[in-house]
Amino acid sequence: MRNSEFSSIRAYLGKTQKELAQLLGTSLKAIQSFEQGWRRIPVHVERQTLFLLAHHLPVSGKSRQSCWTAKSCPKETREQCPAWEYRLGHLCWFINGTICHGKIQGSWQKKIMLCRKCEFFQSLMPGV
Repeated sequence: MRNSEFSSIRAYLGKTQKELAQLLGTSLKAIQSFEQGWRRIPVHVERQTLFLLAHHLPVSGKSRQSCWTAKSCPKETREQCPAWEYRLGHLCWFINGTICHGKIQGSWQKKIMLCRKCEFFQSLMPGV
């Protein structure tokens, strides 16, 4: 996540740097450092920030649809996927180990790069 994106999300959420620090369980100095680009945004902070954003965005018909429906996943694939198991098709991007493009997605960094290119993710998180 780029520092400008992080800063924009904080503004969209209507939080001060201090309030976001409290929400994310980090320090005010860390938030300032992320926004200035002095420090790289850690994986856990990126995930939590996107999670908060996802729950702050207006709900649309597409956001109620599951990823396996939108992507027409075969039954045998979706039944092996954690998003299906936990019925979290709208949060597939948040869950590690999901099956996307026929492969299990492991690390957050690789997974979120793939998700950002996915039309389903883009429909849930416009502009991200």
